[in-house]
Amino acid sequence: MKLGIVWRTGIALALVGVLASGLTGYYGFTESRALLQSAAEQRLLTATRVLARQLSVGLDNASRDVLMVAQHPGTLGLLQTWESQTPNSRGSTMAALFDTILHTHPEYFQMRLIAAADHGAERVRVDRSDEGLLRVFEEDLQEKGHYPYVMETLRLPAGAVYVSRASINHEMGAHAGRHSPSLQVATPVYDAQQQALGLIVVNIDLARLFKQLAADLPDTLSLYLSNSQGDFLIHPDPKQAFAFDRGQRALVQDAFPDTRKLIGDHVEDGPQQLVTLQATDTPEQALVAAFVRQPLVGLHNDEGFVIGLGQPLRSVLADADQLGRTSLRIVLAFSALAIVLAALLARRLSKPLHQLLRALREFGQGAHDAPLPLPVTRHDEFGILARAMAEMQTQIRGQFASLELKQQELDRLASHDTLTGLPNRRLFMDRLTQAMARARRSHNQLAVLFIDLDNFKDINDTLGHEAGDDVLNTMGQRMSALVREVDTVARIGGDEFIILLDGADNQAEITQIAQRMVDTLQRPVTYRGQQLNCGASIGIGCFPQDGEDITSLIAAADQAMYVAKQSGRNQLRFASALADSSQVRSDP
Repeated sequence: MKLGIVWRTGIALALVGVLASGLTGYYGFTESRALLQSAAEQRLLTATRVLARQLSVGLDNASRDVLMVAQHPGTLGLLQTWESQTPNSRGSTMAALFDTILHTHPEYFQMRLIAAADHGAERVRVDRSDEGLLRVFEEDLQEKGHYPYVMETLRLPAGAVYVSRASINHEMGAHAGRHSPSLQVATPVYDAQQQALGLIVVNIDLARLFKQLAADLPDTLSLYLSNSQGDFLIHPDPKQAFAFDRGQRALVQDAFPDTRKLIGDHVEDGPQQLVTLQATDTPEQALVAAFVRQPLVGLHNDEGFVIGLGQPLRSVLADADQLGRTSLRIVLAFSALAIVLAALLARRLSKPLHQLLRALREFGQGAHDAPLPLPVTRHDEFGILARAMAEMQTQIRGQFASLELKQQELDRLASHDTLTGLPNRRLFMDRLTQAMARARRSHNQLAVLFIDLDNFKDINDTLGHEAGDDVLNTMGQRMSALVREVDTVARIGGDEFIILLDGADNQAEITQIAQRMVDTLQRPVTYRGQQLNCGASIGIGCFPQDGEDITSLIAAADQAMYVAKQSGRNQLRFASALADSSQVRSDP
């Protein structure tokens, strides 16, 4: 029996409908899959960039620490008067300062003062050992003049910072640092005649530093770090890390060939980045990875670092696979309905079908900001398909919104203290730089309050870190409540806080604010029914009289704080009012 034109038209329309729905579903799936993969890759690249910035911040913090100690008056005085001091007393104040810094930075293995004389003899040295911090006394001090980090640092001008190559520490007597991945950050100490008398060296635990930086990363991400030549320094497989130390080579450009663009001395200056796919024998093992080459800006270093994060491709495409199954169900449902209703809906098929295709095409081309016109009010199959597509669009928009929120959170983590929520050292330095620039232009003043909590270590050691964290949060809230919105309260590490009073021209007002701060922080903190007495010592530095740059201004406030501590705690001192500017600070 011959089929009539109606049936032939119906069958043709049914076939066209099936074909159109299949193409629509496939096009939507492929476009959405590409969008999801691109979004996941950008998220991975963003996380890698944030991690690279945090690495720069960590090394910058180390450089600030060595510069702060090198510029301290007691450091030069100790090198100049070493031979005239008695063996039992010399270096004790410097050792206490090293001890404080090592307590604040658990990623530091070791801190030393090395003289340029006597073949680079160590003068003061504090190591991290399995039992805690340990000062090494004179009979165990060594000569280090033959090590490259000593020779290279002593050639640098005053204020310059040297960063060594990352390597396995094979120095004898390095305690916890021996046989561990590390690098040295050092700066020279000059006298008034511009002669280098010695250097300050910090030995950084590279593994612990990256463990801290990557603490908040998901378990599905793999961390990679290589030097500028491609040698792995950190790798999920420990056998690949520092292979050159064992006479072997394990290179990032062998595992990820596209990273050759980031390796070697021919790479352009500035951060470089890429996203690549690791070649594997099976698709299940495929890995998407983002790499960033991070130069060490402002530091003297033989090489930069290439840092990367990897994520399994199946994890990246998990949402796309779910979307594919949803699209397949929609296509099958629509095809069945198209065959049944082709004869009756032949004239009505063209308009909504074209509308769907147009909306999907616009969505695939990037029209994500506003909902696309879809026939969602229809009560037939086109309405079902339109609502499913609208739901798909909503899901994708939600994923983009989630990506943006995660990126904002990563940016916030890079600039705020994770415990108290206050700005961290990096954000505070940015705001202080801007405030000092405004003060110079308008010939105004500003003040910096350096605050160190009293008795905090006793609370932390006696009641534990949970009590210490509660005290830090309470103190941070009290400080924030006592300043204006234009001022900045920041936690810079441990129990140390710093406050910027922007536009503070009146010393009486500064004194009033600081005294209220002392009185308020002296009030007990209630913790689990106990009254914990803490308090704080405050040092105040004013711009420009106490320092015309960030380093000198903060150092002046820091020194004034230590004078306040030595004077009995729960006090404030102005740097400009110190009777003896050569007073050596010590940690009580």
